[in-house]
Amino acid sequence: MSKARVCADVNVHRPASYWDYEKFQIPWREQDDYQVFRRIGRGKYSEVFEGSNTSNSKMCVVKVLKPVRMKKIQREISILQNLCGGPNIITLYDVVKDPISMTPSLIFEHVNNVNFRKLYPTFNDNDIRYYIYELLMALEYAHDNGIMHRDVKPHNVMIDHERKVLRLIDWGLAEYYHPFQEYNVRVASRYFKGPELLLNMRDYDYSLDLWSLGCMFAGMIFKKEPFFKGKDNYDQLVQITQILGTDRLVEWMQTYKLTFDSKFKSIMKPKDTIPWKAFINNDNKELCSPEAVDFLDKLLQYDHQKRPTVKEAMRHPYLKEMRAAHLAKTAKSQGAISSSSGPRSEKKEPVPE
Repeated sequence: MSKARVCADVNVHRPASYWDYEKFQIPWREQDDYQVFRRIGRGKYSEVFEGSNTSNSKMCVVKVLKPVRMKKIQREISILQNLCGGPNIITLYDVVKDPISMTPSLIFEHVNNVNFRKLYPTFNDNDIRYYIYELLMALEYAHDNGIMHRDVKPHNVMIDHERKVLRLIDWGLAEYYHPFQEYNVRVASRYFKGPELLLNMRDYDYSLDLWSLGCMFAGMIFKKEPFFKGKDNYDQLVQITQILGTDRLVEWMQTYKLTFDSKFKSIMKPKDTIPWKAFINNDNKELCSPEAVDFLDKLLQYDHQKRPTVKEAMRHPYLKEMRAAHLAKTAKSQGAISSSSGPRSEKKEPVPE
């Protein structure tokens, strides 16, 4: 069995009321305060609309949930409440139900997002470093609070580039981490699934989010989205081995006693590793510094235990300037608070209790 290198016992030391979402009581309200304008997204479990609060005309996002098991809804709302106020994590404003159809909806803060397919090709080197660090800040807060996101991908990272604001959204597949617990491997989107999911390793941990982040990062610096593009889950692993090779895959599988099923055996052939420099060209070379390539190489490792933790990733030389700027900003903010006449608190708009 495998155990997370960090934050493994967070939920062990917290009361069951924190992580036992099946006993969580959802504070439903009626939806009269909200109206929707247009649909902006659709997924397997929900439809998403741009809307507003009719009482104050404040923009919001309305996530209308499709029929799913109640405990999945309880889990998402419980996690969003526990992460409320965390850096770069989408804020849940309200939870409502239609009084007639009883259809549940979640009300979130609005982000003036630009579609990543249009936005990412415009990024310069500094933009990518900045947003990767901002995304790591969100994951750091989640992991420190015992929560895996399990669906990190460009579609779930909202960016208002004009204001340099990032929010990690869609916590519907997120889960509380408990050491040695076996989890569902049918999480994350295909192109961002870690090899542990593809090989049915059920005792995975927070390091799954770092693999998914690595897939995102590869797409950004090499301008190849998605970077690993499999036709199905079997082909997804094949696409990964086309680049990372099979030697380290087999070594990792032997360590954790993982095996190929019959279909994998029929399509998997020995392959050598392709060096990252093979993906650098005139169009992306300005984004592919040695530090960027080294950062990517550390994220995209078969062995989940060898991937960096979020804190280790944030200390990588590739993000040195972003880390320094963040620490300076934090120090300045703390200095301003301590010099004021009294404590100052930010106004939050969490789910109503």
